[in-house]
Amino acid sequence: MPAGDSMFVLVLGNTEVSTIPGISVAGATPELTKLTPPADAEFLFFEKPRIVDVIPVTPEGHPTPAIITKAARELAGFPVMVVRGGTYLAPLIPHVHISDAVGRDFRKGPALPEAGEIIARAKLFGEELGKAPLKELVIGESTPGGTTTAQAVLWALGYDAKTSSAAPENPQSLKEEVINEGFKRAGVERGSLEDRPLEALRQFGDPMMVTVVGLALGFKGQVVLAGGTQMLAVSALLKALGEEVGRFMIATTRWVLSDGSATFSSTAREIGVMTYSADLDFSKSEFKGLRDYERGYVKEGVGAGGATWLAIKAGFSPEDVSAKVEELYRGLMEMKAP
Repeated sequence: MPAGDSMFVLVLGNTEVSTIPGISVAGATPELTKLTPPADAEFLFFEKPRIVDVIPVTPEGHPTPAIITKAARELAGFPVMVVRGGTYLAPLIPHVHISDAVGRDFRKGPALPEAGEIIARAKLFGEELGKAPLKELVIGESTPGGTTTAQAVLWALGYDAKTSSAAPENPQSLKEEVINEGFKRAGVERGSLEDRPLEALRQFGDPMMVTVVGLALGFKGQVVLAGGTQMLAVSALLKALGEEVGRFMIATTRWVLSDGSATFSSTAREIGVMTYSADLDFSKSEFKGLRDYERGYVKEGVGAGGATWLAIKAGFSPEDVSAKVEELYRGLMEMKAP
């Protein structure tokens, strides 16, 4: 498929769940996770974000996976459209506004009372994209705390799934404690919303999830869900809504596949969705921040696997993408140097 037949869409979302201490490392502190989605989007267009003066990092200083997406884009030149599904702040770049509703802490009440309205808006946008000469949408995401909301939705739909984490030590016990508290509040048990996917979204979802579901409902071509275990929840929701799973594929990275604390491959098989894994390798990088990807840090995000998929379709290799990431990271280090 020629590169001109595809568009990369980055959906931004925030959830209050990311501010629970220990849940997310998609930001140097829990509070800074509020800025990560717009900063990730801006970094794709500029040398560094505008909304904050540094690129998003983990508490240990590992760079956002947006650096992979940026590298793939600079190689392949594919178009990027940013969509605000629901964030605290808008990115300081041209973008499509779907909603500014942030997902609530589902332990205290429904996560997204506006879920139906957000899906309707996103579906309308997906239908418009379907009128363009596009055969494929590659949809990535930046959503701190999103693996917890994804696991809650998967459990509500009846999947015995464990989602991944941007940390090498997956805070699975904390996730389960938070989810069980939310289930108790909502009077829900595992699988009890199997036939009510929209209610699962309303109770436990996040703005990214509802926006991607809406886009995928509206756009009737091929949809590549560019992400890790969060996109399992999106796939499960689309299946529960009666969509043909065969037109969807999840594009992720090999670091997600090799995460023994999560159930990516088995849950994907259970849903029946195809998967692709970008075979990137930073083991020989001169930078510790990148070598640590091989130790389980970060793994995926900002559509890294899907962006690599587009670069490979354009004739580049995973090694080309890895080398470009190295080049971009070197530039960042030089900018930081006095």
